[in-house]
Amino acid sequence: QVQLVESGGGLVQPGGSLRLSCATSGIFVSINAMGWYRQAPGKQRELVATITAGGSTNYADSVKDRFTISRDNAKSTAYLQMNSLKPEDTAVYYCNADVLRRTGWGTYWGQGTQVTVSS
Repeated sequence: QVQLVESGGGLVQPGGSLRLSCATSGIFVSINAMGWYRQAPGKQRELVATITAGGSTNYADSVKDRFTISRDNAKSTAYLQMNSLKPEDTAVYYCNADVLRRTGWGTYWGQGTQVTVSS
């Protein structure tokens, strides 16, 4: 069983910062890409950022130059540093990872963490 657990969400004022963490636990061989997605009320889940095992990153246009994705492979953890937050960043943020187990590859999701940007 593989589990992803997000943390670090909360309420922040516009212009503020938050750092999300996504810890992977369980029995697995390796982790390839990890990513952050978000879903606002009434909207579809959308990509925020992804990072490969080698550190290559990709961002949604709406968060470029404000958000930074990183990972610590030794800790099987991904991070999302969010700066200059805007009310439109309000959403539930989900982490996912492509994980290799002895039975093969699978994509796993965390339970989500709420980020609310409001004055």
